[in-house]
Amino acid sequence: MHTMWKGTISFGLVNIPVKMHAATENKDISLRQLHKECQTPINYQKTCPVCEREVKNDEIVKAYEYVKNKFVILEEDDLKAIQREQTDKAVEIIDFVKLEEIDPIYFDKSYYLSPNEGGLKAYGLLRQALHETGKIGVAKMMIRSKARLAVIRVYENTIVVETIHYPDEVRQVADVPNVPEAVETVKKELDTAKLLIDQLTTTFDPEKYQDEYRHALIRLIEEKKEKKDVTTTTKAPTPDNVTDLMEVLQASLEKARKEKTKPRQPKRKTAKKKTAE
Repeated sequence: MHTMWKGTISFGLVNIPVKMHAATENKDISLRQLHKECQTPINYQKTCPVCEREVKNDEIVKAYEYVKNKFVILEEDDLKAIQREQTDKAVEIIDFVKLEEIDPIYFDKSYYLSPNEGGLKAYGLLRQALHETGKIGVAKMMIRSKARLAVIRVYENTIVVETIHYPDEVRQVADVPNVPEAVETVKKELDTAKLLIDQLTTTFDPEKYQDEYRHALIRLIEEKKEKKDVTTTTKAPTPDNVTDLMEVLQASLEKARKEKTKPRQPKRKTAKKKTAE
């Protein structure tokens, strides 16, 4: 499993060297877009609609659009000045709470933590303490130069760090349109709904749930491959060298034409030397 981050977990005076690994992976099937006429993959270029040309990366600056068509330009030095150093790889636990006190809407991404060199004993200590107390740690950490809020908890026998949203990143439910404050329900209908819930209640088994669309898409792709219903794209021509050669040849031809049309200068006659008799 690829190590994407190395640092420490700290709580109180305890520091645990750890490695971080992605706990989940995106299994979506990535589809490319081809030109229907020649079956060539489509390229996307960064262009400026005003200058009407492609823009290189070193010509691009970052900016914040505070109102329509009004921007504040932010230079790289400006951004670096307000960022903490990337070398700060500490996960600092600031509080311990119960997991059920955090609504799932706050959770973002999950990462596994494994002990780094010298951290085996402290790793085991924190894991057992979290397990026996039933608590999770609320921590601050840096990921890709961004300060994140996270929780530290135990999943099976592994310590997991899960990034969570800050409160102001979760939209207010009061802003959701057309949500009624209260709805009068009929007791018989409510009892029937509760009975249905009881009948469908079971123990959560994650293996039971599958991405049916992804599996169907994989089957469709494999069927088309078996039927040879495939296309091979040709490599787009690279005219750079040819263009350069043609330019050189054209320039040479023009030069030769000019030389040919130049009026010839008459040769100067040289006087013959008299020989002594």
